[in-house]
Amino acid sequence: MNSEKQQTITIIGFPVDLGSGRRGVDMGPSALRIAGLENKLKHLGYKVEDTGDINIEIMEKQKISDPRLKYINEILKTSKTLAARVEKVLDQKKFPLCLGGDHSMAIGTIAGISAYCKKNNLTLGVIWIDAHTDMNTDKTTPSGNIHGMPLAASMGLGHPDLVNFYGFAPKLKPENCAVIAARSIDIEERKNIKKLNPAVYTMSDVDKLGIHRIISRVLKQFKEKVDHIHVSFDVDSIDPNFAPGVGTPVPGGLNYREAHLLMEAIAECGCMSSLEVAEVNPILDVRNSSAVFAADLIASSMGQRIL
Repeated sequence: MNSEKQQTITIIGFPVDLGSGRRGVDMGPSALRIAGLENKLKHLGYKVEDTGDINIEIMEKQKISDPRLKYINEILKTSKTLAARVEKVLDQKKFPLCLGGDHSMAIGTIAGISAYCKKNNLTLGVIWIDAHTDMNTDKTTPSGNIHGMPLAASMGLGHPDLVNFYGFAPKLKPENCAVIAARSIDIEERKNIKKLNPAVYTMSDVDKLGIHRIISRVLKQFKEKVDHIHVSFDVDSIDPNFAPGVGTPVPGGLNYREAHLLMEAIAECGCMSSLEVAEVNPILDVRNSSAVFAADLIASSMGQRIL
């Protein structure tokens, strides 16, 4: 959190599954609440207010107008509500904690945060913790699923309706973005990564350098050049052995201690100003274990310690 510790955490649920090709992630916010998230945060001394979930129309009530941008109209409509709510929470000097839902939610969260930063003359930095870089566009996507596009769109690359969402672009400069734990990147998507050139730390980098060295490097660089650090945490960054209940599981991810060490380092920095957690899928889970793990990781990022 900011150096002046914000005592109020505002929870915003965004139960979207329209951006993914698999049902179930719309139940993510409920799963995280059932995992005791609010009590964990209160135990750490925070005041918590839960504003409930933003209403999103289910797939069955909609048609796909563009197979390369599935459900774009409803995603943009509801993302506008999310962006406005996030911006308002920051205006009130509170900490927005957004619970997804698939990672298309980042279109709204980053837009709202960027708008807040823009009017307050602040520089935004984003730490994107994910098995995927989510830097596809409608031109490169193999699936048409928008949850694979939010980071590219936020940095100004992609379909104009996504790029110019919320009235301005780009929301984020590539040099102020760092992706951690990537290990599943589409072939055409790689061209987008090279074009934008944000820092990307793959799981091979984690193996070679260690997670603590990577996050320490990122936080040091960010503290020197950005004012607001947003952490976008996709639970599929974790290895499926530890978190099976995620939208798009990929083997070879962060283990239990690497994930906690990553979040503990962010907390020690004292510089995180907003957080979102995406892609918890209870349908694929075992007794809500992935949501419990994710709730504990959120607590670690907010200051929970072993001793």
